[in-house]
Amino acid sequence: MCANTFFLRLEGPLQSWGDQQSRFVVRRTSEAPTKSGVFGLLCAALGIERRRCAEGWLDRLGSLRMGVRIDRPGVRWWDYQTVGAGSRLRTADSTGKEGPLLSRREYLCDASFLVALQGESTLVAELERALREPCWVPYLGRKSCPPSSPILERPATDHPDVISALASVPWRPRLKGDLPPELLTCLLDWHPSDGLPRAPTGERVSYDVPVSFEPPVHRPRFVVRRELKVAPTGGVSIAKEPGQSATTAPPRPRADYANGRFRQRRKERLQTDRELCVLCKSPAGTVQHITYRRAGGDELLDDLRSMCRLCHDAATMVEYGHGMGIDRINPEDPKWRGKILAKRAEIVSFRSVENRRRRLSEG
Repeated sequence: MCANTFFLRLEGPLQSWGDQQSRFVVRRTSEAPTKSGVFGLLCAALGIERRRCAEGWLDRLGSLRMGVRIDRPGVRWWDYQTVGAGSRLRTADSTGKEGPLLSRREYLCDASFLVALQGESTLVAELERALREPCWVPYLGRKSCPPSSPILERPATDHPDVISALASVPWRPRLKGDLPPELLTCLLDWHPSDGLPRAPTGERVSYDVPVSFEPPVHRPRFVVRRELKVAPTGGVSIAKEPGQSATTAPPRPRADYANGRFRQRRKERLQTDRELCVLCKSPAGTVQHITYRRAGGDELLDDLRSMCRLCHDAATMVEYGHGMGIDRINPEDPKWRGKILAKRAEIVSFRSVENRRRRLSEG
């Protein structure tokens, strides 16, 4: 029987997996490896340069189904770096900036993930060979994050689906005497072909499927959470069938904004603003950081403002244009209102169907 699934063990002192929330000045990390980060690792093992990845390889890798098992979530840790010391940095508005730029970067410390990738057997075999003898040294999201164990977990095998593959690998303790968790969280691709008329409740959209690395272009995918039971001996089994409600895991430290203090602070901010955008008074679906000095779960209520997605995108684009650092735009400040509304109108114009059709016909 041909093997259709291979496994990666991604663990080390530090790792960082940027997602759509990651910005140049404030670079956050996702709670688990992203598809873009994993595909980048595979392309490095194959010896494919960033600008050549879009020449067929990303399409081939895009056919792989991916699942991530969070064996050890790790803890979040921030580092500060300076960029451009002794030179004049270019900014988006072309005015330039004197002196170094402060960059705040986030990492996962002491985390461990099991990644299962499932696809056509010929592709699986080719990638497995590349991981055994990688062309370039692999790293965990950033070059400063080397792995502490071999990337290839075990020989490729055959499995009916990704969740079964993740359940086939026993959980292993970091130190002798470590007790296994009761449940392990898994993040899985979801496709309409999975037999459900719609994605299960609790799915999220992750913009991490790479179309190109240079320039960076990504498309979205659905990600669903499943849970696996862990026996006292470390054996793993599927906790429930697809479509059933999830069982809440016992409280334990996690590197997950969605399950931490930031989620509560975000809820409080939305309630304070009556769930309305502070700028346009439309229903608010997100919050804007006016400072990242306490980002990562330690935010104060006054560090956030409720905004609709459109105004939030406009404010972010204005921030980029002004080369802003840790402290950001307060949308309630009158001096920013006109600039945000003007950028908002640009976004609406750009996204309109008629304008897209016109640009296609002119191109």
